[in-house]
Amino acid sequence: MNIQNHMKLSFLSRSVNEAFARAAVSSFLLPLDPTVTELSDVRTAVSEAVTNCIVHAYPDTTGVVYIDAKITDTNKVIIRIRDSGVGIENIKQAMEPLFTTSSDERAGLGFAVMQSFMDRVRVRSQKGKGTVVTLEKFIDKLPDDKK
Repeated sequence: MNIQNHMKLSFLSRSVNEAFARAAVSSFLLPLDPTVTELSDVRTAVSEAVTNCIVHAYPDTTGVVYIDAKITDTNKVIIRIRDSGVGIENIKQAMEPLFTTSSDERAGLGFAVMQSFMDRVRVRSQKGKGTVVTLEKFIDKLPDDKK
């Protein structure tokens, strides 16, 4: 597996930047000619991961969100979304549908949504040091005569 393209991006953990992150990753994937569904799936998963950084990683402050995206020669998209925030104490519990640490009206479905739209979702976290969410998806490449 060889990397065909790579981008890195960082921005402040402000809610206005969630749409920016979604648009930037979408634009990066366009050379793969994804279907509308594939693009929507990735956009939604990125949105959920970035929102988790904004809401949960930096609950009382503004921090930095980092995105590292790669496209491989097999049309596999690998997107790492990282923060240096508070971390997740119990990853297994955090990934359960409806679990949330937020006191507002959050549904607790972020990880479930990511898992439903991506081929693979991995989460690494260290309390007090931050979290890394890795999203992977294969983009089906149709021959030109099948488009």
